[in-house]
Amino acid sequence: MSAGLWNLASFLIALIILIAVHEWGHFWVARRCGVKVLRFSLGFGKVLWSKKGSDGTEYSLSLIPLGGYVKMLDERVESVPDELRAQAFNNQSVAKRAAIVAAGPFANFVFAVVAFWLVFLLGVPGVKPVIGEISPTSIAYQAGLRSGMQILQVNQQAVTDWESVSYGFVGAAGQAEIKLTVESDPGVQQQIHLPLADWKLSPDEPLPFRILGFSPLGPEILPEVAKLTPGGAGEKAGLKAGDKILSVDERPVTDWQQFARIIQQSPEIPLQLQVSRDSQTISVTLTPARKETKDRVVGFAGLMPVVKPLPEKYLTETRYGPLDAVSHALKRTAEVTKLTLDVVGKLLTGTISADNLSGPISIAKGAGDSAGFGLVYFLGFLGLISVNLGIMNLLPLPVLDGGHLLFFGIEALLRRPVPAKVQDIAYRIGAALLMCLMAIALFNDFTRF
Repeated sequence: MSAGLWNLASFLIALIILIAVHEWGHFWVARRCGVKVLRFSLGFGKVLWSKKGSDGTEYSLSLIPLGGYVKMLDERVESVPDELRAQAFNNQSVAKRAAIVAAGPFANFVFAVVAFWLVFLLGVPGVKPVIGEISPTSIAYQAGLRSGMQILQVNQQAVTDWESVSYGFVGAAGQAEIKLTVESDPGVQQQIHLPLADWKLSPDEPLPFRILGFSPLGPEILPEVAKLTPGGAGEKAGLKAGDKILSVDERPVTDWQQFARIIQQSPEIPLQLQVSRDSQTISVTLTPARKETKDRVVGFAGLMPVVKPLPEKYLTETRYGPLDAVSHALKRTAEVTKLTLDVVGKLLTGTISADNLSGPISIAKGAGDSAGFGLVYFLGFLGLISVNLGIMNLLPLPVLDGGHLLFFGIEALLRRPVPAKVQDIAYRIGAALLMCLMAIALFNDFTRF
């Protein structure tokens, strides 16, 4: 299966799961509040399949899988027989209506806890946050960070892997500095203060700290070809799996990163390679293909290197029993919720650029990547997106659940519903704002990919 189809399939699976969870929250609470549910639909538009249950609800799958809905009996939408008026949504108390609306986002948070519980139960593979390559002219080096140091805390929060380090840096966006506790030798700890005045999150860099000049200690990447892209520049040049790169234009090659930089800097420029093949040294002319990125043109050879795995001493696995996993799942959900709210606030104030907004293409790629790594990573991705979906739906925009809750709150204070005309105007404004937000996210996706 191609990468595009894999990403799409993973995205649709994730979307259907999260939509089903959200709408089931509305559905379950509506039924408990005595409201008659006419239809439970996954998707919008033309109905592809439907079945009427013994409870009188029509369960359906619709053509456009970008959402879902729970259609309840409501006098504002259609006429309701006198004997069913008590089961209409609009005739419920403010508390019941608010509970029904809030149940969707709440179900997303509950699902996130369940997803993270399964993650911790199955075990999360990770890599200790030991610093690998660091630029000698970087902010990180000038602040005192060195290769081989292990990060123990980020702003006084303990970290055990690079994911938690990334969370710490994302949360520090907009701060003047970030404080790291590092261990240079066993038992020897020190504080490093990294200035962040000139640092901003970049949507093109999945590891935010790389912009400061340091990277995780990774597996050893040898200057040896492991695999070639069919029809790529490397295959056209006559390179084969097992070839060891010795030099490029008479410049000795000591590691793969050096070779990759030369390739990237030489789009459509012939390069003379000396390679070792079957104990013989041969000469090969490689002309890297031209590849356009968001802000520059780079060379691309279509080669994959031989990678030696990290030694086991650098690997971790976070695993808990069924009961302990519950508390850690709750903690992880709270951490992701806090981080997401913090990022939303910084987006609104301009501390974080709108370039960091992601749309369905980015989410699809994230779904495909996580699913490709395995079930644990896909569950973690689902938990993360479920929290984001819950928070997004609680934003006080009239077209979202949060907007309905805002109107219910005003109704409870004034003891009368918000006038229909005011609600209609608010819905139009909310829909326009939401469309603008989606347009920015889609634009970011297209420029990014």
